[in-house]
Amino acid sequence: MMVKKNGLLAAGAIAVAASLALAGCSAGSNSSGSSSDADSSGLTVWVDADRAAVMKDAAAAFTKESGVKVKLVQKDFAKIQEEFIAQVPTGKGPDITIAAHDWLGNFVSNGVVQPVELGDTAAGYQQVAVTAMSYEGKTYGVPYSIENIALLRNTALAPTAPTTFDEMTAAGVAAGTEFPYLVQIGPEADPYHLYPFQTSFGAPVFGTNADGSYNPEDLTVGNAGGEAFATWLAAEGAAGRMSVNLTGDIAKEKFYAGASPFLLTGPWNVPDALAAGIDVSVDAVPAAGGQAAQPFVGVQGFMVSAKTKNAIAANEFLVNYIGSEEVQTALYDVGGRPPALTAAFDAASSDPITAGFGAVGASAVPMPNIPQMGKVWQFWGVTEAAIISNQGDPVQLWQKMTADIAAAIQ
Repeated sequence: MMVKKNGLLAAGAIAVAASLALAGCSAGSNSSGSSSDADSSGLTVWVDADRAAVMKDAAAAFTKESGVKVKLVQKDFAKIQEEFIAQVPTGKGPDITIAAHDWLGNFVSNGVVQPVELGDTAAGYQQVAVTAMSYEGKTYGVPYSIENIALLRNTALAPTAPTTFDEMTAAGVAAGTEFPYLVQIGPEADPYHLYPFQTSFGAPVFGTNADGSYNPEDLTVGNAGGEAFATWLAAEGAAGRMSVNLTGDIAKEKFYAGASPFLLTGPWNVPDALAAGIDVSVDAVPAAGGQAAQPFVGVQGFMVSAKTKNAIAANEFLVNYIGSEEVQTALYDVGGRPPALTAAFDAASSDPITAGFGAVGASAVPMPNIPQMGKVWQFWGVTEAAIISNQGDPVQLWQKMTADIAAAIQ
């Protein structure tokens, strides 16, 4: 396995630093994947099942070059955030964990992670990935993948990509299919899938600071653009083009059956579309308002525990091994998510599907990683569902949602 040269040059120093850390630790150990395990064996890394095989190879290469042992502990990804926050303050937990970028604010506010030093390697990553892994001016993770939605188009039903929402709707009507376009809604709506349309009206959830980070004190969702989006959403519901009865499963099955030329979705639904014999293209989400439609970007990566006794080794393993083109490509091969490292992404872009989603992701926005975002979801989806179902004046419903979010944040 090839790694970055500066990693090999540092290997001797890493081994010495790790040895000093190990010499000062207790001889005791346990079997819970905790920091005391890490002290006795080098580094303990939490990883999900899908990434385990690639991480095993990367760990073996790191151990061979540095002499630092790496213990992998497989965890249920859905439970990692809660367990990491619970275990790290008690001195347990791993040295490194796999994580989603939007956990970061919660991790930092609980004091369970520490910054990583990307150094000159930061320039090698897609900027949106580094931004997503940063909080209050510091970078806390080494990203390995980027994920976002885009417009999936059945080229047999719609030969050309629409540039506006109206063009998409017109093309869908001209195709004579059951639905002019498909976007999953469900009983409590789906703000994640609807967000590109919302941003096209100039209504992001939060405003941003000069460095691009989100400002929790600037709740821009309730601005005039938000009201315009709510009005538009009600009109789409009244026209029958959006419905709370259209769940994610129904939307994708309808697309596979040729019931619409367009589906707003992510790369996770492409394999089944291809298996259904559909020739697909990945296009930018067309704007419904007067600005660009920007979906959320989700970034995954690895973060370092605030309680690790092997911080130097942990940083080395992440920056120069997980951050290598070979490992990032291998993680892409098993997960299908576009790599965060630019060189690995460029290589993966020989696949037009990956290139298409990557192009959309390059101009997308990271899902907010600030803790205040947790107060948004509980009001956001149910309000959109009520608007789509015409359960009241859309502007009034939207402003009530904004007030409820502001009160919850305060």
